[in-house]
Amino acid sequence: MTRTEDARAGCAQNGGLARQLGLCGTAMAVMGGIIGAGIFINPYLVAERVHTPGLILSAWIAGGLIALLGGFIYAELAARLPVVGGQYAYLREAFHPAVAFIYGWVLLLVIQTGGMAAVAVTFARYFLELTHWQISDHIIAASALALLTAINCLGVRAGSRVQSAMTLTAIVVIGVLEVFSFGRETSQISWRPLLDQPVSVNLAIAFGSAMTPVLFAYGGWQTASFLGGEVRDARRTLPRGLILGVLGVIAVYVSLNFVYLRALGPAALATSTAPASSVMRALLGPRGAQFIAAGIAFSAFGFLAQSMLTAPRVYFAMAQDRIFFRSVAWVHPRTHVPVVAIGLQGGWAIAIALTGTYAQVVNYVVAMDCVFFGLTAACLFIMRRRAATQGVDAIDYRVPGHPWTTLLFIVAEWIVVVSTFARDPKRSLIGLGIAMVGLPVYFLWHSRNRKEA
Repeated sequence: MTRTEDARAGCAQNGGLARQLGLCGTAMAVMGGIIGAGIFINPYLVAERVHTPGLILSAWIAGGLIALLGGFIYAELAARLPVVGGQYAYLREAFHPAVAFIYGWVLLLVIQTGGMAAVAVTFARYFLELTHWQISDHIIAASALALLTAINCLGVRAGSRVQSAMTLTAIVVIGVLEVFSFGRETSQISWRPLLDQPVSVNLAIAFGSAMTPVLFAYGGWQTASFLGGEVRDARRTLPRGLILGVLGVIAVYVSLNFVYLRALGPAALATSTAPASSVMRALLGPRGAQFIAAGIAFSAFGFLAQSMLTAPRVYFAMAQDRIFFRSVAWVHPRTHVPVVAIGLQGGWAIAIALTGTYAQVVNYVVAMDCVFFGLTAACLFIMRRRAATQGVDAIDYRVPGHPWTTLLFIVAEWIVVVSTFARDPKRSLIGLGIAMVGLPVYFLWHSRNRKEA
């Protein structure tokens, strides 16, 4: 049986979706969900909070290790439950459908769509910087989202190919930046002193503060789990793709921050809100700055492509569970993708981009995103216990160091929740309120379905 025939044969057991993604496409989806415009712009936030090369690079390495722990955890969850919706399905099976619905509700209303709208506007601004077109950045952002919506409606392979191409282009741009940077004879790095203050509570607080933007920069790897129903041999391929993708991003992020430090030094990095542009402008002049602007545009577009590819599968799974509009579960008979779910995602993201409310929306959900990270990791304890009780715990992949590594990941994510509520209680509470509104909505859907049954 060919791959195409095998994929079609599985559609009936998979809600009409076809398993067409292999290891490369899965790993690129993981990397595309993480690498965005932020790595070109925001490392100055880390250098503002810790001030030596050793501490700055340690923060990026530590953030990568936490992301890798998350990758390990989601890899085992994917091996245990390789179905469409990923994180949504884990929460549904381990806790309760209401918990899963609230996650999908917040994902649709603010987390995914708000993030996509913000990144789309970032893409538009760099695109206009390159083209010098006299058009509103909101129009360009909406057009990019509309284009990606259409491409993903053509099939999962079409969406995956565009996303992979954009992510690879961004990685090539980073590689070129690093090669040119190492061509410089001088280095601004001095490894002494290793710490900018004695070991103390204040140092720990400063390092924890630096970890917040680092963890945000590493976020997004989990969205590849949404594609569990469209990955070939998902019990093996999805875990491998998650781990390979996260490892690839750690290599990219740490090496790029080393380049920033080598070219600028900690003090200059802390004052540069666009360090990649600063480095390339110093090396190649205005052409170097344009090159990086193109790289940032490609990277942002790749992130958008990945978001459009992955998140609609959650809304599709919700509709299949009959706790969302039934039409959202409709799969096109030729392309085997949930076109209504994709259109819903794209349309709402476009609306947020055009209204200019994306900045406020993104701020609302930082804490809620990390809450669900911790809850999803906790699913592993429940699934393992159930499998052991049923005597069916034979899977190919297990989290190394569990339960301690899993607990470490949960604690790290919930520390971010606490610090976010402490730093910005108003917006954090708005995010919590949006999530809680989802609870009565769930029971309305559930009650309606019981009456129809």
